[in-house]
Amino acid sequence: MAAGQKRSYFPMPNEPIESPAQPGSEAPASPTTTKAIAPLWNTLLVMALILANSLLGSTKTSHIKAGNARILVYSGTFVVELILFLIMWLGIRKRIRVRELIGGGWNKVEDFLLDLGIGIVFLIVAAFLLAGLRIALGTLDLTHLDKQLEETKRTLGPLIPHSKLEAGLFVLLSMCAGFFEEVIFRGYLQRQIGNVSGRIWVGITASAVLFGAAHGYQGWRMMIVIAVFGAFFGILAHFRRSLRPGIIAHAIQDAYSGVALFFLVNR
Repeated sequence: MAAGQKRSYFPMPNEPIESPAQPGSEAPASPTTTKAIAPLWNTLLVMALILANSLLGSTKTSHIKAGNARILVYSGTFVVELILFLIMWLGIRKRIRVRELIGGGWNKVEDFLLDLGIGIVFLIVAAFLLAGLRIALGTLDLTHLDKQLEETKRTLGPLIPHSKLEAGLFVLLSMCAGFFEEVIFRGYLQRQIGNVSGRIWVGITASAVLFGAAHGYQGWRMMIVIAVFGAFFGILAHFRRSLRPGIIAHAIQDAYSGVALFFLVNR
């Protein structure tokens, strides 16, 4: 690598990986490799736990009404995502760092502001695209907003905050989910599957399908919408070569949804 050349923290599948040069010899040409970043058993375990948690989550009913019960749901969600993250870390720790999965950090304020701007623009564009898909699937009815709100409250009842404390905890959970889910789905699964298959689009598609499948409690139609949303996140991570804008966008999306529903149910 030439002096002063900056190497990406977020190499994609099929990107050449340089072999270290031996003393007294020129560096050999960089071959294209497709190297797994974790053992296969680790990936299968993470996928199995994601699907099992979705299946259990899909059995939630609207009987959860007390504030303490909702706080328990938030706490349980955090614990599950933390466990998934730790299992993922156990699989990758000898091959790649979490920092490399993310795509490095921010070196200056301008770097953060750029990723923040990209994340916000991404959310706006995705909202318009997903609105059309939701209308086609029948999950969004702009002509009967009251009915739409009642349907949303019925589907997401156990998660909607009803007090300021719950709203604050929901925002905190959203920030954690933005980090954990982007690292697990776009950083780990997308990259692992893309590397093993040798095709980045396979990694993007597979991680998006798993992301949709992880939201079984929202019903099969919304699972399709969320899978497409996951594909958008995957494409963003691929072209930005970083998870940072996606983490910001994911956290903003979840937090905004929770706070908006909080004000709607308490209007």
